[in-house]
Amino acid sequence: MSAKKRTVSGALGGLLGFIGMSAVAGVLVTVAVTPALAISGMTATNTINVFENLPNYLTVDQLSQKSTIYAVQSDGTPLALASFYDQNRVEVPITSMSQYVQDAAVAGEDPRFEKHGGVDLQGTIRGALSTVTGGGTQGGSSITQQYVKNVLVQKCEVLTDQEKLDACYDEATETSPERKLKEMRLAIGVEKEYSKLDILQGYLNITLFGGSVYGIEAAASYYFNTSAANLTASQSASLIAIVNNPEKFRLDRPESETNGAANGYAANKERRDYILGEMLEYKKISQEDYDAAIAAPIEPSITEPSTGCQTAGGSAYFCDYVTHVLKSDPTFGEDEDTRMMNFRRGGYDIYTTLDIDLQRTAENTIAENVPQTYDGWDVGAVATSVEVGTGRVLTMAQNKTYSQDPEVQATGAQFSGINYNTDYDQGGSRGFQPGSTYKVFTLAEWLKEGHALNERVDSARKSDWGTFQDYCDGPQTFPGYNPKNDANESGANYTALQSTINSINTGFIGMAKELDLCKIRDTTEAFGVHRADGDELEKGASSVLGTNEIAPLSMAVAFAGIANAGNTCSAVVIDRIVGPDDAEIAPPASTCKQSVEPSVAAGMAYAMKRVLTEGSATQSNGSTYPKVPMIGKTGTTDGARDTWMSGASSKVATVVGVVTVKGEANQRSREYAFESGSAATARHRMWPDIMSVANAKYGGDEFSEASTNVIQGAQVPVPDVRGQSMADAQTALEGAGFEFADGGATDSELPAGTVARTDPGPGSAASKGATITVFSSNGNQILLPDVTGQSVDQARGTLSGFTVTTTDQAVTDPNQNNKVIAMTPTAGTAATRGSSVALVVGKMGAAG
Repeated sequence: MSAKKRTVSGALGGLLGFIGMSAVAGVLVTVAVTPALAISGMTATNTINVFENLPNYLTVDQLSQKSTIYAVQSDGTPLALASFYDQNRVEVPITSMSQYVQDAAVAGEDPRFEKHGGVDLQGTIRGALSTVTGGGTQGGSSITQQYVKNVLVQKCEVLTDQEKLDACYDEATETSPERKLKEMRLAIGVEKEYSKLDILQGYLNITLFGGSVYGIEAAASYYFNTSAANLTASQSASLIAIVNNPEKFRLDRPESETNGAANGYAANKERRDYILGEMLEYKKISQEDYDAAIAAPIEPSITEPSTGCQTAGGSAYFCDYVTHVLKSDPTFGEDEDTRMMNFRRGGYDIYTTLDIDLQRTAENTIAENVPQTYDGWDVGAVATSVEVGTGRVLTMAQNKTYSQDPEVQATGAQFSGINYNTDYDQGGSRGFQPGSTYKVFTLAEWLKEGHALNERVDSARKSDWGTFQDYCDGPQTFPGYNPKNDANESGANYTALQSTINSINTGFIGMAKELDLCKIRDTTEAFGVHRADGDELEKGASSVLGTNEIAPLSMAVAFAGIANAGNTCSAVVIDRIVGPDDAEIAPPASTCKQSVEPSVAAGMAYAMKRVLTEGSATQSNGSTYPKVPMIGKTGTTDGARDTWMSGASSKVATVVGVVTVKGEANQRSREYAFESGSAATARHRMWPDIMSVANAKYGGDEFSEASTNVIQGAQVPVPDVRGQSMADAQTALEGAGFEFADGGATDSELPAGTVARTDPGPGSAASKGATITVFSSNGNQILLPDVTGQSVDQARGTLSGFTVTTTDQAVTDPNQNNKVIAMTPTAGTAATRGSSVALVVGKMGAAG
């Protein structure tokens, strides 16, 4: 006969009969399972066999807890940025729970908790009778049984397959004799394994308090803005009341007609008062405490826990980047979804690298200088700082309010879920052109190849730059590519140093012409720079001037590498990870590599220091205080669509920019002006604000001194090419490692068209690669003949074509009388016809 067809009297008869039998047998386990026997209609013998075959050991896994991302303040105290959870729970030991809440739980849910061995026979029978008689599923489960049920449910919650999760949950919660038997068997096993305090602690940490609030600590915080340790008797009873029916008795629905603020949360109060009465009956509280607790109104103080990065305010984009790092860290699982789920459930404390002082400065200076929105321009502003030598990200800010909600984003351009500072696969954009800040990588390759800062290149603007070397894809040409200089500089042969100081486009194209485009890309990548969209860096002639779309964080990492003597450290955002058991977990580590030799980095720093002191970044340098040695480079893309200021001390590298998120814009246009000033110069107002705080907090040392070879190049003698044809002279000079420049015609005694002189002159020491200016002869000069010893008339005849002047000088030697004894210029000097020659003539007896 099925259990469904059994009558109440039949059930009771079977139940009482089995109770009698178990009493005679004195078997505690049999007593424990009696109600299930009554419901199922099984014989005692069969049920005992089934019961004995059930598992009696329950593994208690780590409970799902919220994880929190922190920044550490200057005084060492942590500042919570955001928490993440599927279940809002904070596990605490029993010693951190108010005695009131412990007593309320026992009195309200299981008064005989201290006496039974896991199953409260009286309560179970009462619940079973209700089920048999059609009164619905009722309580009666002991605290231990409730704990077992919750543990089984939690085991389901960690499953990632929804179908398996649902099946597991159904099995753990179904109303059936079999499930009840298993629960009872496991409860008895738990009682054998754990002390009563351990069980009560586990129960109060695991149980649901409505919504997504789990555990007494989170419940105390959420409903009453206090801790479990500081709960009053009244508050404790109210919270334990919720456990009985988490939907009916929860206190976060003040508009509820049955359990809301208007009726004093009547439903919860009725259950609370019952629990308080039980606490009084079992002498857990005094009459005085009971009277006070009963009289106390229920006054929840709902305190929403911080969840998700939007709670981090201006640091939200940094927080978002941290979550993407966690998704890629194998510490948290085999794939991205598993990692994030484990993070949300694992109870991790993540202590980040964020410098709150520097971050707030970055947020404030962006707010002061760049609006969130601007009519006719989708304007963006970014700032990110990296610690030199460690890769620790210290700041990350932008001019938008963080939100991942599409409905919120649709309300205005001031909201964005895209992090402008990071790569696309890290929650960022597809990058921005860094403009001339990218030129530093061509400078690095220039110095790597043995060229010097003072070496000159062909810098004249032209529409055909000829062939560029490219070891990856072979020689390349770019017909029609005709870049101009930002400030319209028109020099024909700037040095690499001049081109860096003043950011001269044609100078850098000239440098690239003497290098290899693929090697320039290799050097760029050595500094950790890559396209934000994940594609390969482009390496055409235009890329030298910064046309690849790069994330600002990548540029900050690179500038930190330059400042670190060429040793680049990858970005890291986590200093410490502490697990739920207070065990330290190794965070993702920075990887440092030598991008260029220290001597090359010293040369780069030498040039970039002068960018700040006399070049395109003087505005940023002048406004930064306190002063420490700094390097920098400005960048402006075509049409001033994006403007940048990137630089570093020996301690901190910072990149700021004002960018066009979508569409076109020209920041130099008069219409683009903010309240703080010109849009194009906002970078020079923001960068000093951030670096001033960085300099005051972190200091800064001198950069390594650049060697003479790096600045001037290896010194070699200039060949003597006088008298050679200009073509032969060019071949000779270029063969010696110099650049040839035609200085035009000059007066000379040498045959017209041949080399008259060079600058520097022959034998002079000059840097290899330096430009030697060569002047050709116009043939207008002759070498003056020697007329000393001749008479004045003879001398005038010899110097025909020159203007001759004479001066007498007394002599005592008769042979010198009326003879030329000196001439100026001297004999052998090249002189132009028609020029003057002064003669000194000897005279006997002349006055002295």
